[in-house]
Amino acid sequence: MGGAVVDEGPTGVPAPDGGWGWAVLAGCFVITGFSYAFPKAVSVFFKELMREFGIGYSDTAWISSILLAMLYGTGPLCSVCVNRFGCRPVMLVGGLLASLGMVAASFCRSVIQLYFTTGVLTGLGLALNFQPSLIMLNRYFHERRPVANGLAAAGSPVFLCALSPLGQLLQDHYGWRGGFLILGGLLLNCCVCAALMRPLEAAGAGSAPGAQRPPRRLLDLSVFRDRGFVVYAVAASVMVLGLFVPPVFVVSYAKDLGVPDARAAFLLTVLGFIDIFARPTAGFITGLPRVRPYSVYLFSFSMFFNGFTDLTGSTASSYGGLVVFCIFFGISYGMVGALQFEVLMAIVGTHKFSSAIGLVLLLEAIAVLIGPPSGGKLLDATHVYQFVFVLAGAEVLTAALVLLLGNLCIGKRPAGAAEEEEGHKPPVDDRDGVDSREVEQFLKAEPEKAGETAHTPETSV
Repeated sequence: MGGAVVDEGPTGVPAPDGGWGWAVLAGCFVITGFSYAFPKAVSVFFKELMREFGIGYSDTAWISSILLAMLYGTGPLCSVCVNRFGCRPVMLVGGLLASLGMVAASFCRSVIQLYFTTGVLTGLGLALNFQPSLIMLNRYFHERRPVANGLAAAGSPVFLCALSPLGQLLQDHYGWRGGFLILGGLLLNCCVCAALMRPLEAAGAGSAPGAQRPPRRLLDLSVFRDRGFVVYAVAASVMVLGLFVPPVFVVSYAKDLGVPDARAAFLLTVLGFIDIFARPTAGFITGLPRVRPYSVYLFSFSMFFNGFTDLTGSTASSYGGLVVFCIFFGISYGMVGALQFEVLMAIVGTHKFSSAIGLVLLLEAIAVLIGPPSGGKLLDATHVYQFVFVLAGAEVLTAALVLLLGNLCIGKRPAGAAEEEEGHKPPVDDRDGVDSREVEQFLKAEPEKAGETAHTPETSV
């Protein structure tokens, strides 16, 4: 499969690590918030939908499930689109699709129509925004990339804390149809974020038309030759089986202990508030020079921490115990959220990241559809919430061990990361050891003579 990359950064162009990159980071923050929080925020309208269409909770739950399935499962499609058309055009189309889906949903007369509009159209639109925004963040940041990833990932808990109350407010004042219509308008902000994703350009690119990138595959499957990527993909898929289970069941767990509804719902607020601060903090720690070479092992530790928290949370027998569980779960969950894509970027490097993230999200989509339902079936069979938390903890702990032991067995740094770091170092002339920057400075200092332009490395082919 062939095709040129439209806004893939030119080969050899270093990440600016600032400047316009902060605008890209702001856009990525908003996109991440919408992508992860929107499927949960839509659940606010479920009771109203059940009443109007005369359906059960399982029927309405499919709306969020389809949204998540589209967000994760269309990863390879997003990779192909980005590698063919570029990040910004794909995100603009995605923003329009996401908005169109919610606006069309406000006119639906059956739940099947909601599956297509809110589930498929809005889910696909968010997917076409989420993945390209991470790719652009990877291109604009290198030295500060862990911090940038942590800040962008913080959009998820921030938007979750904002969209859920907003959805309830809209439903109370305008009904579910008016709420969907207004949320569709809000999703047009994805197009604004897309406009911020300015492609990187090499200095003097306009005067050097011959220095073009070679054509690339639309979906680069060669990432599977990287053992580090294979280990990461397996570990991430197993992790997702149990990662999202505790937030789904913790409120019901509290109610089962006799906690009032309002206090039980407050547990998610505690979890989200801790998560907001945990993600940027984890990104900052990962960006420290002495820590960053070991980011894979820090990611493994964060998964171990999360799984261990699930196991200890299964022993909670009071509301206070569940509050403590939510605090530690929020810390570990934030660490995982801040590190998961940073580690993938470090493993495969910048140029293969667009394909790698699509393939990983596809594998995670399968796990997302299996994880929470399997926990629900276990609960139906045993009626014991502790078993659900033990199962989730065991799955996340298994993922941590897979990542740790796999990287210890590989015993070397990922090729993608090594090549990326090499690309950020200034080239040195092998013949006489002269730094190319000194040569460039000398050539630029040479005056123009007799109307001839002094050639520089940027204008020479």
